[in-house]
Amino acid sequence: MGRQEEASAERETDLVVPWMRAPVDVSHVENCALETLPCLDPRLSKALEKMDISSLFPVQVAVWHETIGPGGFERDLCVNSPTGSGKTLSYALPIVQILSSRAVRCLRALVVLPTRDLALQVKDVFDAIAPAVGLSVGSAVGQSSIAGEISQLIKKPKLDAGICYDPEDLSQNLESAVDILVATPGRLMDHINNTKGFTLEHLRYLVVDETDRLLREAYQSWLPTVLKLTQTSDDGLFPSSTPFLPSAFGSLQTIRRQSVERGFKGKPYPRLVKMVLSATLTQDPSKLIQLDLHHPLFMTTGESRYRLPEKLECLRLTCEPGTKPVSLVALLNSWEDEKCIIFTSSVETTRRLCILLNLFGESKIKAKEYSGGLDQSVRSKVLKGFRKGDIQFLVTSDALTRGTDVKGVTNVINYDMPPFAKTFIHRAGRTARAGQAGRCFTLLNKYEERRFSRLLKKVGCDSCTTHSIPSETLDFYRDKYATALELLKELVESEAPKKGRQAFQHNSRTKRNKTTTSEQA
Repeated sequence: MGRQEEASAERETDLVVPWMRAPVDVSHVENCALETLPCLDPRLSKALEKMDISSLFPVQVAVWHETIGPGGFERDLCVNSPTGSGKTLSYALPIVQILSSRAVRCLRALVVLPTRDLALQVKDVFDAIAPAVGLSVGSAVGQSSIAGEISQLIKKPKLDAGICYDPEDLSQNLESAVDILVATPGRLMDHINNTKGFTLEHLRYLVVDETDRLLREAYQSWLPTVLKLTQTSDDGLFPSSTPFLPSAFGSLQTIRRQSVERGFKGKPYPRLVKMVLSATLTQDPSKLIQLDLHHPLFMTTGESRYRLPEKLECLRLTCEPGTKPVSLVALLNSWEDEKCIIFTSSVETTRRLCILLNLFGESKIKAKEYSGGLDQSVRSKVLKGFRKGDIQFLVTSDALTRGTDVKGVTNVINYDMPPFAKTFIHRAGRTARAGQAGRCFTLLNKYEERRFSRLLKKVGCDSCTTHSIPSETLDFYRDKYATALELLKELVESEAPKKGRQAFQHNSRTKRNKTTTSEQA
């Protein structure tokens, strides 16, 4: 995401849609043990226990009561909750439970996320609970084989040997092989436009996760396309206020609006339900109107729009000019076996800082780079190694700020000060997740202190401890820094001719392609 887009998001209008003025505060909801959660399917309870989950967090409990309880998905839900508060399971659990009440194999739930890594992370959550009740989960993400996805998503009809079939008849008999699909917008549009047998006509649930980012970036107009393909009939043949009680709701009663579920002609089913979620949900009416929400219920934690994790400790470290890398190395070397993510302002800074850290002599630091400058396969391999604990320090651009969940991240370091409140919220949210404690350090120069104080006020942080490093420790690493810096310069200079040749070759290929295209035209 570019700085210009982020700045535009930060300057959102002060106008607020009416339903956002009366939010439901879920911060007062208590954790709930699985055995006391009303109407939870025993099979799902066992699946959650296998995930080492014995109770649900407040946002998960609140959403459960609004979906499985008396709320019964009567209204679309908008959830603004801190990073690490359990938003993924808050929608995955009720959707899986409700879909399991009807034994029919078709695509009924769609979850859309902005990046491949986030989509796969969410799919892992669904994979852990959906098979327990007989549901199948698929993924449609970029940077993977679309042919492999098609074979996973579409079930071909069984053919009798020796019989000739009309290809057109075969394409009409293709069926969905999954009940739930987790997708990125671009790949979703690929399947909508090109995959035979792929249809959204039976869709009952649409989840838009990381909503503010998905609304800010068009992604081939995926949202208006999905909404158009899932519009319900408004011909008046089916009443809008008839009692409806799905079997999964047990003894809880609720009144549901009805419409025709696409593909099940003549049978009343609930309308398409939407859930939108973010830690920094936009308040811009011009963006929210795109979702076409039905009497939305706004669920949030406290009065502030921005909220940091409850057990997060914020610290600031003011560095003398030219000593920021030294302070960073001293900080990292003071920790034993603690996972840490180091955020920088750009892909280039990420790359150079990662190299510099690994060049420090007599240092135990072994860092890896994760940024948009790397191929997707490399990023996935690095993230996997970080999750497994093979990598202790991850240096990254803001490619890793949103949603990514890595267990055991104790510290986050803002090597470069976050330019916006949203950026700070999402960076800090990589630690202190799921009720655990964590620390967020921000390295500053003296000219950034006032601006950082204003940022802290905006995110509702009342306490930010000043952290200091003993001068003798800094002196110890200062000489090593000078040596590492010289090695970095030599490395960069040696790579420059290679990069120049690669750029020349790329430009030459581009020029040849343009010439060929012109000649063909």
